[in-house]
Amino acid sequence: MKTRPTCFPISSQITTAIALPLLLAATTTASAKSPLGRNWPARQRVSMDQIDHAALDRLLHKYVDADGYVDYSHWQKTSADRKSLLAYLASLGRASTSLKASRQAKLAFWINAYNAVTIEGILQEYPTSSIRNHTARVFGYNIWKELPLIVAGKNYSLDDMEHTILRKMSEPRIHFAIVCASVGCPRLRNEAYTATNISAQLDDNAHDFFSRRQNLRVSGNTLFLSPILDWFGEDFGTTQTARLRTIKAYLPASTRQLVEKRSTQVRYLDYDWSLNDQSKKNAAARRR
Repeated sequence: MKTRPTCFPISSQITTAIALPLLLAATTTASAKSPLGRNWPARQRVSMDQIDHAALDRLLHKYVDADGYVDYSHWQKTSADRKSLLAYLASLGRASTSLKASRQAKLAFWINAYNAVTIEGILQEYPTSSIRNHTARVFGYNIWKELPLIVAGKNYSLDDMEHTILRKMSEPRIHFAIVCASVGCPRLRNEAYTATNISAQLDDNAHDFFSRRQNLRVSGNTLFLSPILDWFGEDFGTTQTARLRTIKAYLPASTRQLVEKRSTQVRYLDYDWSLNDQSKKNAAARRR
């Protein structure tokens, strides 16, 4: 006959059962950040086609280099530009999620929103060595879940933007555009995405992604790929063959022939969660 574990007296177990949910609730409340942005009245909301990303574009040009590394130190110390980022995030709140907008405008909007919220989240915590210092699984603050942006009166976390919006748009190239402030991420472009240019921008970032040794290496008949292609493999195709064909056009010419060989094997590289911080950048960060 099974017996009740004796690690704790029954009274202690009852107390723990009651106290734990209360503790979890209190911890979540204490760790969550105030929402970014602004709740605009419904009558002032506009189509995502009308949202202007010029303010973000200016900031990215100023603080992000060609390899996607960010000058967080300078940005954090520049009050006017901290305010500019917050004002841009507030402007995103005007976007309506119900008014008609082009697919390109929606992609540009949510990619820019994801990247801008991530940058703001890091600026709030800087100096830090990694975003993973701020992604608690149980107790404490989780930037991916608890730094929401208000859009059309609703709070959207980074997880919401990535998993419930962008991934459902059936555009695998988003994985070469949304940036979690890590060296292992795709390059953060030093310009904002726009509806007019987004297809070319996504293509360019996909080519850039596979030009870097942190994301692609070849040894014999084995392709060593970024774990992004493992974590989100289903977004690139239902089989390994389909996934490789999806990325084939973006691979270096010397590597494309491996995609069609039956003998080709795929392995995944380790992910580098180090912060994409210009002050810590080394020569290995550059393209091949």
